[in-house]
Amino acid sequence: MSAVRVHNLSISLDGFATGDGPTPDAPFGHAGERLHEWMFATRFWHEMHGDAGGAAGADHVFAVRHGQGIGAEIMGAGKFGPPGWQDDPSWRGWWGDTPPFRTPVLVLTHRPRPSIEMGGGTTYHFLDASPAEALARAREAAGGLDVRVGGGPTVVRDFLAEGLVDHLHLVQAPIVLGRGVRLWDGLEALEKTYTIEVVSTPSGVTHLTFTRG
Repeated sequence: MSAVRVHNLSISLDGFATGDGPTPDAPFGHAGERLHEWMFATRFWHEMHGDAGGAAGADHVFAVRHGQGIGAEIMGAGKFGPPGWQDDPSWRGWWGDTPPFRTPVLVLTHRPRPSIEMGGGTTYHFLDASPAEALARAREAAGGLDVRVGGGPTVVRDFLAEGLVDHLHLVQAPIVLGRGVRLWDGLEALEKTYTIEVVSTPSGVTHLTFTRG
């Protein structure tokens, strides 16, 4: 059976994966881009944006795994758009006409809308479903490849709570946010069900990889 994976989910030292008060101009709220500064210097990021720059060190090696062997993504309503996007029929996500996913993407929302076919192979499908139901749909769409749970933190937390995640890659940035949406709430003793590897890099972040045994 295909694996369920989370990649490049950045969290603060106090466990927040997004800040408070997201808006169309600030997807991560008061956190701004601080959670993801480590990624902007990688070759992975530069290649995604069509240039040849960036470093090919350890951060790049972790980041590039994001797309390897992925056949579908699941994301929450908060990753697809700011609060209230469901009231805007013209909203088509943060990523423009050619999103970086290049697979079917299942967007979990209590207010589904018709599917949207985008450039580059991405098609958004909107559904109101439990994590297990969404995963079954995503596995059908993935064609035997793995399924990525792309976030935000509430969706990742829900999938972890139901024991549905096989591989979890977190990147702990050396910042304190104080408010926002925390990943860890309700996941006490999660470490008992995973093998955990920790790698710190010169950028100042720590990569934590949880692998189900």
